[in-house]
Amino acid sequence: MIDKTTLWTVIILLGIGSFGLRFAFIGLIGDRTLPEWLLRHLRYTAVAILPGLVAPLVIWPEATGGVIDAPRLIAAVLTVITGFVTRSVSAAIAVGAASLLSALYLLG
Repeated sequence: MIDKTTLWTVIILLGIGSFGLRFAFIGLIGDRTLPEWLLRHLRYTAVAILPGLVAPLVIWPEATGGVIDAPRLIAAVLTVITGFVTRSVSAAIAVGAASLLSALYLLG
């Protein structure tokens, strides 16, 4: 078990770090106009986060003990295809969820 002093030290330091990162953008440069090149790059932040969260669940799924399985690969491929065709994140997520549930039901 972790020592209470160590635990609270880590929690407080993480809180200070989180606050510092947010303050850097909101407090220090929140009222200034950002350069166009920075705004262009920031547009891709949300697009990069979702695949970063989902990719490990497809490649090393904990539900199968880290072994790649067909239902998750099928759902990932159908999600990517739907995203390219429709250009809609909501549609891609809906098709991915439906195809994963269907593939798990049909393939076990």
